[in-house]
Amino acid sequence: MTQLGAFLLPAVPLLILLVSLLLGRYPGHEAILRLSERIATRSQRPARAAVATAPPRPASFVPAGGLLLAVSLSGRAPPA
Repeated sequence: MTQLGAFLLPAVPLLILLVSLLLGRYPGHEAILRLSERIATRSQRPARAAVATAPPRPASFVPAGGLLLAVSLSGRAPPA
């Protein structure tokens, strides 16, 4: 019985989803509709007037992300 329970316990959410799809219910479709309506209304709004902002800072070399990890893990260069 424990092996059957260990099999059915992870399968229950899949079975519930399958039954709801077979009955014509699509879980999450309301959220998808709300999101698409929100995106549609956002694109219909007129663009705001340009606001004066500070000029962008000059680009400088600062390692970030994977490069930061590589720089921190690397030692000195190999001997010539």
